[in-house]
Amino acid sequence: MTPLPGALGGRELVAWRIETARHFPVWQTAEGAFRVGGRWSSAGARVLYTAIDPATAILEVAVHKGLRSLDTVPHTLLEIGIVDLAQVHVVDTASIPDPNWLRPGTVSGRQQAFGDALLATHPMVLMPSVVSTHSWNLLIEVSAAKGLFRLRSSEPFALDPRLNPLGVAVAR
Repeated sequence: MTPLPGALGGRELVAWRIETARHFPVWQTAEGAFRVGGRWSSAGARVLYTAIDPATAILEVAVHKGLRSLDTVPHTLLEIGIVDLAQVHVVDTASIPDPNWLRPGTVSGRQQAFGDALLATHPMVLMPSVVSTHSWNLLIEVSAAKGLFRLRSSEPFALDPRLNPLGVAVAR
């Protein structure tokens, strides 16, 4: 179960990630972001992209790979505990140079450079989600954050069949 936020008695920040089952054994390497970069990091940076709630983690994967991939390729849901909250930098949206970077669209080199600079200063950065604008993504620069996060649990991920990504008619 998702831990309660601090205001409701929670004491820990938990991040969530959906990983292909095939890549689960090496999830901490951030190999995908290293190879191709991401919205907030250039290729060559080992950055884990996570969300602070499982629903946003699902949406993040669905927007990049599609719901069909989540339904047909085995995935694992990871629950990642953040050990030291003082090491998490929360981005103020007013500090983002271009407000369009928080909207869906093509990622720019300037946007990646902005994220690279943040991650060079802070091992973990809490950034507003683009796909779910009232949610947050936690970016973890894996080498700088070594020892600051840990895998709490993992489980096979199953897409809710009511989302029906294959377009098959459902009898009621």
